[in-house]
Amino acid sequence: MKRVLWFDSVGGASGDMILASLVDLGVRPADLNEALALLGDFHITLEAHRHSEQGLHGTRLAVHAHEAHEHHGHSPHRRLSDIRALIEPSHLPACVKRQSLTVFERLARAEARVHGTTPDDVHFHEVGALDAIADIVGACQALHLLHIDQIGCSLLPQGHGTIECAHGTFPNPAPGTVELLKGFPVSHVNEPFELVTPTGAALLSTWKSLESWPDGWVIKAVGHGFGQRTLNTRPNLLRAMLLEAPTNKSSDPESCLVLETNIDDTTPELVGALVQKLLAAGAFDAFTTSIQMKKQRPGTLLTVLCEPERKPVMLDLIFTESTTFGVREHLTRRTMLEREIIESQTEYGIIRIKLGRWHGTPVTASPEYEDCAKAASAHQVPIRVVYEAAQAEGRRLLG
Repeated sequence: MKRVLWFDSVGGASGDMILASLVDLGVRPADLNEALALLGDFHITLEAHRHSEQGLHGTRLAVHAHEAHEHHGHSPHRRLSDIRALIEPSHLPACVKRQSLTVFERLARAEARVHGTTPDDVHFHEVGALDAIADIVGACQALHLLHIDQIGCSLLPQGHGTIECAHGTFPNPAPGTVELLKGFPVSHVNEPFELVTPTGAALLSTWKSLESWPDGWVIKAVGHGFGQRTLNTRPNLLRAMLLEAPTNKSSDPESCLVLETNIDDTTPELVGALVQKLLAAGAFDAFTTSIQMKKQRPGTLLTVLCEPERKPVMLDLIFTESTTFGVREHLTRRTMLEREIIESQTEYGIIRIKLGRWHGTPVTASPEYEDCAKAASAHQVPIRVVYEAAQAEGRRLLG
């Protein structure tokens, strides 16, 4: 079943507020700590506390982080290459790695525009500290655990006055945050604080794929994430609501946007990286086909399938990450099986299986690869062995 996450920003949005709201939705801090332990030579622990404010109850998150080797009491200022070196070789799920790096790359591009440099030369300062790494990677892992398909959010409140940053005194909101929120609906409120942080802005601007509330959807769960300070006029609260479609009839085709472009002067590695970024940004699918272009030049046809609302995000990635000068587009319709995720017990532990139904009858069952890979690593057996065991359970579900 398709699942949507909708954020209502009452008091703003920071990395720890986003993560706290997802924990309040039901993600276990222990599972996040297990994922964060896969990163680098340092120590990060998330600790969740129950918190109440103005009659509302939820979760406030504390991040305990320190380098294995302190640098005169300060965390090092990291560049984008340092962040990649932490995330890429880790054993996090591939989708979590892709999405986390997309968030950091968006941050780097925004800071580079503000400070007149290149993304690779940006020193992240505050957002390169371990607690921000924990927020970004932890939040992307939480989305993975919640099996979220799409994300939307309400107006984001902006404070007034000035704030102190690593670079000095800046107007509130910070220039990097403003750059990240271009195109986002915002509102100004009477609060002299930084309500939306660069980390929060980078996460939401990377994730957002819905422009409006999906009418008719069912609220399944609500999580409240509280920030660290007390505001003057409102609770420092970010509310996350988990929505599910009331039905997903296989006989009701849905709209799908197809984007295509021919590329013949970009190296294959860069095209591959673009495909991964498109998938992390919410494309239904992205793939390449070998073609021959004018004068028999070998080329690559890049095809992207996405929701029509995701077109601006997809075009931004295609034009900035490739050398193409134009993109073709057309709307089509696709018919989907009804989908359900079932947790199946195998001799290697619980493996999630995606079950597809046609007119209510199960017709296909597919084990989740990431679950099989994790179980194979834990039991030190080939992934194929776990996958085949899960396939046997899938066949049983098909009857």
